[in-house]
Amino acid sequence: MHKKIRLIKKFETKPFVFKNLLSKKQIITIKKLYKKLPLEINNRRQKIIKKKWATHFEKNLQLNIIKKLNKKIGKFKFDNPKTKEGFNSFGMIQESFKPVGLHVDTGFNLNKILYKQIIIPLSSNGETIIFKNRFYGCSTTFSLDPKELKAKGYNKRSSEHQKLFKGRDFNKKYHKKYLKHEDIKNLKGLSIEKVYKWKVGEALIFDRSQLHCASSNIKNKKIGLTIVTKK
Repeated sequence: MHKKIRLIKKFETKPFVFKNLLSKKQIITIKKLYKKLPLEINNRRQKIIKKKWATHFEKNLQLNIIKKLNKKIGKFKFDNPKTKEGFNSFGMIQESFKPVGLHVDTGFNLNKILYKQIIIPLSSNGETIIFKNRFYGCSTTFSLDPKELKAKGYNKRSSEHQKLFKGRDFNKKYHKKYLKHEDIKNLKGLSIEKVYKWKVGEALIFDRSQLHCASSNIKNKKIGLTIVTKK
């Protein structure tokens, strides 16, 4: 468990949407940059391509985004993994061809003060589900599937959420509408706080301690920039 939970909770808020974060021109610039960036991960099992935006690419655009974020969420530090070349990263651009499952992006340094996670859509095709439930362990993918639990990846695999979040069966209506890719039993004890329908130019901002996943409502693919921060 993270050792500074009291401080982490001090900075927690409800998830919210930052409208008009990026202009159309800036979105085009990021999309062009994505094509040029070196491949970091091509996960064929999860059908997702990941590229890290190193801090020496498009620095003026990065500074512009940071300035706007500072006004909205205050001062922060980046907590993105470094690129495979060892450069600092502004964020991860992910191209997904199937929904990402239930997980939390809390990192692996249990001494840090977790802050906000920021998802910036680069396509309008996508939805993100944020749950009220919070987790203060390391980055974890939650599943009941034996194959998934044995799979190797950046995140730890676990079913411990079933012990932490005991409660009612998950709402069947919401499961059918948003989360058909998830075993409904895996969602027991969870409750949705926000369903965010992606819109280019906006950003979804939420606490890193919150469980979340993609909606099953994806057509062909979606692409977005993820930034994780700490205090």
